[in-house]
Order: sequence, then structure tokens, then C-alpha cells
Amino acid sequence: MPISIFDLFKVGIGPSSSHTVGPMRAAFEFASGLRDSGLLQSVASVRAELFGSLGATGKGHGSDKAILLGLSGEEPERVNSDTVDSMTGAVRTEGRLALLGSHWITFVEKQHLIFHHHRTLPYHPNGMRFQALDRDGNELLAKGYYSVGGGFVVDESAAGEDRIREDETQLPRPFDSAVELLGLCALYNCSIGQLMLENEKAWRTEKEIRDRLWSLWEVMQSCVRRGCEREGALPGGLRVKRRAASLFRELSNKPERGLRDPLTVLDWVDLYALAVNEENAAGGRVVTAPTNGAAGIIPAVLHYYARFIPNYSDDGIIEFLLTAGAIGILYKKNASISGAEVGCQGEVGSACSMASGALAAVLGGTPEQVENAAEIGMEHNLGLTCDPVGGLVQVPCIERNAMAAVKAINAARMALRGDGKHFVSLDRVIKTMRDTGRDMKTKYKETARGGLAVNVIEVPVNIIEC
Repeated sequence: MPISIFDLFKVGIGPSSSHTVGPMRAAFEFASGLRDSGLLQSVASVRAELFGSLGATGKGHGSDKAILLGLSGEEPERVNSDTVDSMTGAVRTEGRLALLGSHWITFVEKQHLIFHHHRTLPYHPNGMRFQALDRDGNELLAKGYYSVGGGFVVDESAAGEDRIREDETQLPRPFDSAVELLGLCALYNCSIGQLMLENEKAWRTEKEIRDRLWSLWEVMQSCVRRGCEREGALPGGLRVKRRAASLFRELSNKPERGLRDPLTVLDWVDLYALAVNEENAAGGRVVTAPTNGAAGIIPAVLHYYARFIPNYSDDGIIEFLLTAGAIGILYKKNASISGAEVGCQGEVGSACSMASGALAAVLGGTPEQVENAAEIGMEHNLGLTCDPVGGLVQVPCIERNAMAAVKAINAARMALRGDGKHFVSLDRVIKTMRDTGRDMKTKYKETARGGLAVNVIEVPVNIIEC
């Protein structure tokens, strides 16, 4: 199936693309199916069951709220993140839900939303089942879905194909590997971003592509601004303190520090990433890039480009996103961007690789140097586990984005110092990431049963908050 950059980069709400955005989409699709089948008015209740990683860490990742919102007719791109708590709170208080916003059904959360902590469905760790019943308890419709990472959702009939719809679009310059991508760039004498733009034209006009990419950049900027303004503790019980606002004040009030310490620029990069991922952890509006758990890396590196690179241009923003999208598609096609499937190497590692290659591109790198940068960005994230403390997208997720953003900048600079020739290819490192994910124990893949998730249990509050 051809993948568009807008399949990869989507606007949604935190804290997780696979555990929040995906379940919301699945619930909305199930409810829409009831309407389209003429069954909506006969529904008396809906039962939702979450399996695998969704069952194990879904509550910490907001899957419960996502299901309520999706059944109510809300979609990730359009839901008002500021009203989520009031909407879901009303369902919980009243014990009923307006299916697609129009048909009232009984919904008592303990009865109708079940988390299976130790059961999985066959195809993917993020499995869901929905069942609609009439007033007599008879089944009207039942369907299964999988949230396969980055907000992508497939139903049970498409399991194994990673698709949510049939798409027969013929791309003018299709590629399935980095080797093919570089070959096409050489054949057409173009950059990776230019080649990606030509493929995107199979779906929409160049103006529409540029406008939509710019809108994504505006959402990223807005997310950073919000993160730099909001203070207090993040939700979820760990009482993790937001740090972006105080760091922003410190850096803004002492700009002369940058004259004495050239590495102050890295403090700004840290700030951008922290701001986005604190917003994500709080359920705010973010761009999946390619996932929510890794949503801070590409915005942080883009802000670095826009604020600290002398030859910055608006066209560079578009080129950056197109290049990052091409690299992300290689990971989506040939490995995984799901933490529940391959660990955090599939989320933070993929985002780091995408940002590395994209930055190399806008700094004047050749396609070969871009491929080298992307390879470096992933090579040094191989084996990265997904072990969120308390099942929340907070520790170590927020800091991990800041570290990966800095790593991406370094990867791009290293690649630009070379001629594009290197020992390990991007295709080989993607295959290695996929194989490593398959070998990784399940407890290290977004289940909160291994790593920091079990070794940081009774940590003093002052350590968590510092």
C-alpha cells in the first residue's frame, strides 16, 4: 500500500499515538460502522475490550478516555483537548454515552470497558474488540481492530497488511528501500524531498501539500509555545513536574550566557523537546512524528533549524518534513514504529533517524549524506526499550525525546563531514532494528513490566520532580 506523508504525520492528542489516537480512531470507526449499517438506533450498549499492551498500560496512556471519545463521535484531529476531561467525566458520572453524539446508550465503565492485562490477540500487541448489543442483550455487531503504531489502525480483515483502506494509487516514483530511494534521486537528479513531493502529487496538488505541511509546522510551534507557558505537575500520579516553562524563563532572561557557552544552543533544543512531550503527557495537541511518544524530536530539530541556522528558509521547513517523511515511510514499511511491537527504538529511534536525515538535507547534504545521517540516527538507538514508569508517557519518555533531538543534530553534522560513503547502510540498520524488536522480551515493549517500569517503583517524590 502506498503511504502518504500525511498518513505518517497527523494531528492528534496525547499521550500516545498507539494507545490514545489509535483506540479513538477504532472506536469512531466502529460507531460509524453501526450507523452505516443502519444499526445505530437499535444499540443499547457497547462493550470494548483492550488486549496486550493496550490492556497493560492503556489506563496510563489514556486509552479509556480515547474509547469514550471515539464512541461519542470525536476524532483525534478535531477533538478539543481542553474539553476532554469534561466530556469523559460526564459519561462516567451519568453512566451513559451519546453514540456518535446523537444516540444515547448505557455505558458503565466497569462493565463496558475491559482491560485484559495478560491476554493478547493474534496479530499485534495492541488489540481491541468492540461489541454492540440491543436491549435484549443480543449481539448486533462485533469487530476487532489493531493499533499498529503512529495512530495507524487496521481492522481484523486487514491484519497483517497494515492498512485501513484500499488504496490503488499509483505513485510516479515508488520506493520500498533506501537503495531504491537513492537510485531514483540519482536517476531524476533530485533531492529526497523533491522526489517525495512528486509522489505526494498523486493524491493532491503541490499547493495543498505545502499548505498542509505548513499547517503541521504551525501545530508543532503552537505545541512548543504552550509547553513553555504551562507549569505544575503532569497528570497520572507520579507528580512529575513540568520543566519547560522554568527552563524557558532561565534561557530568555540570560541570553548572554550563549556568548560564553556555545553549547547553550543544546539547552534550547532540550527545551523544545521537553515542551512538546510535556504537552503530550498532559493530553495536549501534538503532531505524531511519527508517534506521540516521540513527538518532540522532529519539532525540536526543526526549531533548531529555524532559530539557529543562518540560511533558514520557509522552503527548508517543507523540504525537512518531506525528507523526514520519506525516511519514516521506510521504517513503517520495513520494520515498525510501534513501541509495543519493537520497543522504543521504533518510536524514538525512528524519529531520531528521520530528524537526522532531514536536517542533513536542509543543511545542504546530498541524498547519500542524508541516508548516512538517517542511519547514524538509528544505529545508536538500537535496542532501546519501551519501559514507561507507571505506564505513563512521562519517565523516561520526555527526557528521551530531548536526548534524541540532540543526537539527531550530531548525526547530521557527522554525516555532512563525510562524502556519504559508510559501512552500515540505512536498509541494514532498519532490518537490524526490526530483528532486535522481534528478539526483545515482551516485558520491555510498552507493557510496564520490565526495565525502569519495575525498578523505579517507590522513588522519593523529590527525585521524581527534580
